[in-house]
Amino acid sequence: MSISILGAGAFGTALAISLTRIGQPVTLWARDGDHVAAMQHARENAKRLANHPFPDTLAVTDSIETATAADTLLIATPMQKLAGFTQNYADVLNGKTLVACCKGIDLVTNRGPIATLAHICPDAIAAILTGPSFANDIAKGLPTALTLACADDALGEQLQAQLSTNNLRLYRTTDTTGAELGGALKNVVAIACGATIGAGLGESARAAVMTRGYAEMQRLAQAFGASPQTLSGLSGFGDLTLTCTSEQSRNYAFGLSLGRNEPFDPNITVEGAKTAMAVSNLAELHNIDMPLASVVANILLQKITVPEAMEALLSRPLKRE
Repeated sequence: MSISILGAGAFGTALAISLTRIGQPVTLWARDGDHVAAMQHARENAKRLANHPFPDTLAVTDSIETATAADTLLIATPMQKLAGFTQNYADVLNGKTLVACCKGIDLVTNRGPIATLAHICPDAIAAILTGPSFANDIAKGLPTALTLACADDALGEQLQAQLSTNNLRLYRTTDTTGAELGGALKNVVAIACGATIGAGLGESARAAVMTRGYAEMQRLAQAFGASPQTLSGLSGFGDLTLTCTSEQSRNYAFGLSLGRNEPFDPNITVEGAKTAMAVSNLAELHNIDMPLASVVANILLQKITVPEAMEALLSRPLKRE
């Protein structure tokens, strides 16, 4: 069965390289014709994932018709662009098997990736690939484990077999809500952890932020019907651990810059920034206590500083864990 990756960012490119290595027919699509021409010439994505040569059989195209002729379509666009992308190409996406490869909550609609795909393409079958992973590791062939969430378990099993490689091990679940929210919420906690270290508050403080952030992730996810088991797996706790402890994480690196009061490259996508605001809105709407997400949102809105945020969290009433 053929696969297309729609979106030639770092993660989409890494998946294309990994899947091609096991003999899968894979096409990598990008909208920008000049970018595609550069990749075809150099046989690498120097713009987004340099120094990772393409396998000879990896095809690259800017034709959406060519790309969407594949059996399975992996959509690797940023979360805040997913709705617009899907609307633009709904006529060729509807009715297909679509696997979202992004993490977050749409700031306008409060929908996650699967809900966004299902709303715009109701005849498509939507799944999500999420979990603790860095594009460089996948492209290098380093061991990585991810969660594949699909409400249709039979299809999920087929996708699990199709998308697993020698270094990329997939675990499947039908809990799409838990997988979506775990992947989205951990980015918010990662920003908070980065700000904690950037402000010089220490490793112990980061451990506290991670732990209390994980409690918030559980609280919101369960309120929307997710299983606690999903949040304790790769798409929740696993992704949280990776994202909150490595400067390879864009969200953590962004938090570091906030804590240090340093500028951050505006060209780097930080999904957790918009997700923090969406989560804060959701928590307020449904009366769910999420103080960490709230202070991250307020920092980003420049309503409070990082020191003021930490003071607000530390001054909360004492309670049972």
